[in-house]
Amino acid sequence: MKTFDELWFELSSKVASGDPQSGTVRHVASGVHSVGKKVVEEAAEVWMAAEHEGQARAAEEISQLLYQVQALMLTIGITPQDVYETL
Repeated sequence: MKTFDELWFELSSKVASGDPQSGTVRHVASGVHSVGKKVVEEAAEVWMAAEHEGQARAAEEISQLLYQVQALMLTIGITPQDVYETL
């Protein structure tokens, strides 16, 4: 189990390493359009899971959405601190 900040540390470390074998590195490098599409896709899956598949499935989809949101943040250079300042 990870917190939002622990996931951020893991993903930002991967991106900083630039490892071409990392799926996260490749995903972030694919750009805003590609990553943004995944955010929208995962958001829809969260909604459908919450509506039709129960709490466990919704939680799984939400975790995938959080990953995609963080990938988008890395793609455009926003940090959790930037987000926290607007909460």
